[in-house]
Amino acid sequence: MTVTRSEFCVIACAEAWRGAGEILASPMGLIPSIGARLARLAFAPDLLLTDGEAMLVDVDGTVEGWLPYRQHLTLVTGGRRHVMMGASQIDRFGNQNISCIGDWDKPKRQLLGVRGAPVNTLNNPTSYWIPKHSRRVFVEKVDMVCGVGYDHAAGARHHRIPRVVSDLGVFDFDTPDRSMRLASLHPGVTVDEVRAATGFALTIPDEVPSTREPTPAELRLIREVIDPDNRRAREVPEEARA
Repeated sequence: MTVTRSEFCVIACAEAWRGAGEILASPMGLIPSIGARLARLAFAPDLLLTDGEAMLVDVDGTVEGWLPYRQHLTLVTGGRRHVMMGASQIDRFGNQNISCIGDWDKPKRQLLGVRGAPVNTLNNPTSYWIPKHSRRVFVEKVDMVCGVGYDHAAGARHHRIPRVVSDLGVFDFDTPDRSMRLASLHPGVTVDEVRAATGFALTIPDEVPSTREPTPAELRLIREVIDPDNRRAREVPEEARA
């Protein structure tokens, strides 16, 4: 079976929740949402999914339970939630910006605002999904810290950035100084492409593995159960790869 770039991105996002146990998954965006649902069906059966409001739901949206706001906050502040957010900018230590581009006093562009990013990153694991890897996003220093990176976390108890997934590869912070490392390349992508699209010096191992391929069973779940309309291809368009 052939696998598209978007499907490699889905499985890379899904792997963020492998072995997580009974925690709340909070995927933000299409590819992370497909990934969280795939994880629940394929290898993380205890993962908790919500309707984005107050209900715990199954992969198909069937209500499984009620999640009152008090209990939601308990999960959020106790490290029992794993968020996958987007980023308008992200730097080498995992600081994320979704608030403004340019100086805070006179920004070139106003974005979403800080929102819940500081609470998310300091109180529970937070990963990131970047659908278009570029130097505009992967910057040496973010214009404003919203999501807190390793150089600003100051030993926060539940702070952890398990992974950053982009349309080029997977990145982590498994380095002595907690700076970003290239963990895997999506098939068809080269190290030079990643370097050229990144605005800071990545740690790059001598041997970089390929992002793992979805199994035939996982592909069937993606294509027939979770995303039969192939919405994923609109976010990461590309021809299928053998």
